[in-house]
Amino acid sequence: MELHNLEPAEGSLKSSKRIGRGQGSGRGGTSTRGHKGAQSRSGYSRKLGFEGGQMPLVRRVPKFGFKNPGRVEYHCINLDVIQQLVEELNLNAIDVNTLIEHGLASKRQLVKVLGRGVLNRKIDVTAHAFSASALKSIESNGGVATKI
Repeated sequence: MELHNLEPAEGSLKSSKRIGRGQGSGRGGTSTRGHKGAQSRSGYSRKLGFEGGQMPLVRRVPKFGFKNPGRVEYHCINLDVIQQLVEELNLNAIDVNTLIEHGLASKRQLVKVLGRGVLNRKIDVTAHAFSASALKSIESNGGVATKI
């Protein structure tokens, strides 16, 4: 490296023109802002979604539907999945924590047990909700379905 090779780091220099420093700079007067209007004035900031007076996209596009803020969403697990887990681990009872440990649900999800599949043995199941067919299947084998 020698003196004639030195260059400033990329991005370290501002543009060569100093804007708003009088007529001698070549960019004085309006300082590249043009004449009149909101953008020429100090303190101007463009509002989110503003399209220069044209009707904004958010207002042009039709709205429809309804999102219920009180909706309760459940993470569904079927009986065949529970049966498979019971056979692999040789369990007599399954609760939400067991499902979380084995990656079938996450901590903040509400778990609902659905009735697809068949249970082959007595199992005690603890969950946030049960479908009617799941309740029937669990209790027909002598198991207990407990709601949290």
